[in-house]
Amino acid sequence: MKIGITGGIGSGKSFVCKQLKRHGIEVYDCDAAAKRLIRTSPIIYKKLTALIGPDTYIDGKLNKAAVAQFLLQSDKNAKAIDNIVHPAVFQDFEESGLQWMESAIMFESGIYRLVDKVIVVTAPKEVRIQRVMSRDHITREKVLQWMQRQWSQEDVRRHADYEIVNDGKADVEKQIEQIFNQVKNKL
Repeated sequence: MKIGITGGIGSGKSFVCKQLKRHGIEVYDCDAAAKRLIRTSPIIYKKLTALIGPDTYIDGKLNKAAVAQFLLQSDKNAKAIDNIVHPAVFQDFEESGLQWMESAIMFESGIYRLVDKVIVVTAPKEVRIQRVMSRDHITREKVLQWMQRQWSQEDVRRHADYEIVNDGKADVEKQIEQIFNQVKNKL
């Protein structure tokens, strides 16, 4: 059985994945894979440069500021980048042989089709904003911009099979064990 873990920016997906690692579960990180593929894939290099322009890569390294600026200009731009990167990530996951994956945009990207069950990690909006501001050293406005690019937490919750509340109070480990037990019963 393949299982996906999702949740909005700042929800604590990475924290949950670290807990899973303690259980011996390796989780494919779609975001890290996308970053790796953007750096190493000649096909992505060529397509992104054609899309965004010659400043996309400087000395062979991704110009994150140019890409972020292009991406945030419009939904059309974001979709164009997604149409280049997502298929490469999908293929890479399939080739990885891993059973678990983490993706912030599991439903938006369509990668949920590659898994049997989806777990959403949730946290109150203000907690998420503070986590991202602290982690990435960015403004509240920038965090809200990124949040607006993702499905709402409520929409993701409606589409997911399981939920882990990561609000800093709830026992995440206990919730993981409960999900393990439910998943085992369905095998």
